[in-house]
Amino acid sequence: MSVKLRKINEQVMVITGATSGIGLSTARMAAREGAALVLAARADDALDELASELKRAYGTDVITVTADVGKIDDVERIGDAAIDRFGRIDTWVNNAGISIYGRLEDVSPEDHHRLFQTNFWGVVNGSLEAVKRMKQRGGGALINVGSELSDHGIPLQGMYAASKHAVKGFTDSLRLELEKEEAPMSVTLVKPSGIDTMFAVHAKNYMDKEPKLPSPVYAPELVADAILYAAQYPKRDVFVGGAAKMNSSGSRLMPRAFDKFVKATMFANQKQERSTDPSRRDALYKPDHTRELRERQGIYQTHERSPYTSASLRSGPVTTALLGGGALLAAFALSRRLAR
Repeated sequence: MSVKLRKINEQVMVITGATSGIGLSTARMAAREGAALVLAARADDALDELASELKRAYGTDVITVTADVGKIDDVERIGDAAIDRFGRIDTWVNNAGISIYGRLEDVSPEDHHRLFQTNFWGVVNGSLEAVKRMKQRGGGALINVGSELSDHGIPLQGMYAASKHAVKGFTDSLRLELEKEEAPMSVTLVKPSGIDTMFAVHAKNYMDKEPKLPSPVYAPELVADAILYAAQYPKRDVFVGGAAKMNSSGSRLMPRAFDKFVKATMFANQKQERSTDPSRRDALYKPDHTRELRERQGIYQTHERSPYTSASLRSGPVTTALLGGGALLAAFALSRRLAR
């Protein structure tokens, strides 16, 4: 069935992981466009400060919920708060996430489980709560933030990649079930490339060097724009950054050549030159309050535009197919260079 979505300025939008990075950028952009907001994160002080900022700047009707998305009861409180205040939810964005840098064998089982609790079970908890609340109240958009690593693996962030594969499998399966019953809901998986957020700073690190994102790295506003577009116009998948599409195409169609590329580049390209600070903090188990309310880490040469993403969002299927073909040709050319 055809799903009709409201314009942003008519929407009630839930955003998890709202006090940092992509979630923060999305909250600010949605507020600027007139949405009513339900913002959730673990950092209560940062949530309060963000709500005050949005009210002052845009007159936003906003409420906050301190919540750990890995806990079902916390996620139910998000749904309760949204319905109690606004009577409905039009878009639910599952954005909260965390990473761990290090070889899979070196990471403790407890840390592996904690990452999955946030990245996978947080999306499951949020999605099922959204479906329960939304499909009987006119429907809307469910938007899950995956990753280009939903489509391929990577060393030194193996469990993160595994969690994003799981998010893709869950999201695709849920979409099929909702389509079968003709529920009035759009389900979108957003798959960003590396994004200049606090991602590497918040990640737990087992390496002897400080972690970093491999280039190319894109601006968080590009992901926020893609999320707000999918909140108004049903999309199945959205790649943010041409590199995300290229890597996905290469891994699917030339898996062994792509493996060689990843093996040759991604060990060194995820490490800074400086050694890991022994007093380094991370946000795996609790928020780092000193680093909240920052959209960006400040990575050199961040791409502020993505012609591929802009065109794929707003163009027809023929143009999108041509863009995908261009990404495939780029991946093929890369594989030929590596084979020499």
